[in-house]
Amino acid sequence: MDERLYIDVHIIQTVPPANLNRDDQGNPKEAYFGGHRRARVSSQAWKRATRTSFAKHAPQQDHATRTKRIVAELAKRLAARTGLAAEQAARLSTALLEPLGIKAGKKAGDTAYLLFFGYRQLEDIIDLVAGQADDLAALEDEQLAKAVKDLPVAEKLQTGHPMDVALFGRMVADIPSLNVDAATQVAHALSTHAVELEFDYYTAVDDENLKEETGAGMIGTIGFNSATLYRYATIGLPQLISNLGDSDAALTAVDAFIEHFARSIPSGHQNSFAHRTLPSLLAVVVRQDQPVNLVSAYEKPLVASDDGEGLAAESAVRLAVEYDRATRQWGDTPAHTAVCHTFDPDGHTGERLTTIIGANTTFPTLIANLHATLAKHLKQAR
Repeated sequence: MDERLYIDVHIIQTVPPANLNRDDQGNPKEAYFGGHRRARVSSQAWKRATRTSFAKHAPQQDHATRTKRIVAELAKRLAARTGLAAEQAARLSTALLEPLGIKAGKKAGDTAYLLFFGYRQLEDIIDLVAGQADDLAALEDEQLAKAVKDLPVAEKLQTGHPMDVALFGRMVADIPSLNVDAATQVAHALSTHAVELEFDYYTAVDDENLKEETGAGMIGTIGFNSATLYRYATIGLPQLISNLGDSDAALTAVDAFIEHFARSIPSGHQNSFAHRTLPSLLAVVVRQDQPVNLVSAYEKPLVASDDGEGLAAESAVRLAVEYDRATRQWGDTPAHTAVCHTFDPDGHTGERLTTIIGANTTFPTLIANLHATLAKHLKQAR
């Protein structure tokens, strides 16, 4: 198939007062863009929210985890499968992973860095020794190391990647053979308008205060802001197919990524702010040239006006205009474009969006049509 096929995902989403993603001072992250301070949510925060959403809807065996405790996780599963005592399972797990050359961490049993892998991959490693676990556990350390050193443990971590690892990749600096090139890039979300940091001064009353006692049991402040955000991500379909080894699995992963990227939100201070919202607009563009982030639409920050339809509506129209201008001026011809939004289709914003970027569809229809388009493209490319 064509080596270049990208699925760009553009989202406009309004978030109420919140602290989605904290900086080192505990305040919402920010950035200067177009000469003005903007609200920012890091790509790492939204990728984690997306992965967490994956986990809530995927079968247990398809889950992935990013941890320093791969030895402990392998040992737990090895003990459950084989009936080995915990100590022997830990010893055998350590021996199995030692040939990989993973650096040890400061704590016993930990690795020096986070490793991103799938639970199914651990089960595949256990398959290598499950039938002889008791015999291996009975060996002395030197004999055990010799017995397992040639087992294809590394190959089990290089194949059969779960959706999370295939999409977001894996980086192990000192073991390049374990690296997985990410098929997805996620931009930092930025507000389409200038934002000022605010502070909530809060108090908590001690319910057991005596009548003569006054004052709060606790006093504090928390930084927050509210914003209409532009969010962007792109998926390289050929890389995703390469990582998963299967075209159908890759199309399913595209569906899942868009679903969970659109519906997820970072959980920072969620009990204090209850900030979960859904996007006002989601646009998907399939391109065969290169990914294109349309954040330049907001280099000049939007300013709310009394006679306008609101920042979300203005942000959506600005995005559509930027898309139209960019594709015409650069001579681009996207292979597929679709939009799902919550604006009145008969209102000013809805009509402009239909004219510029296409008819509004429901989210399930957008996903289904995209899946069909990509499947057709892959079939033609064979």
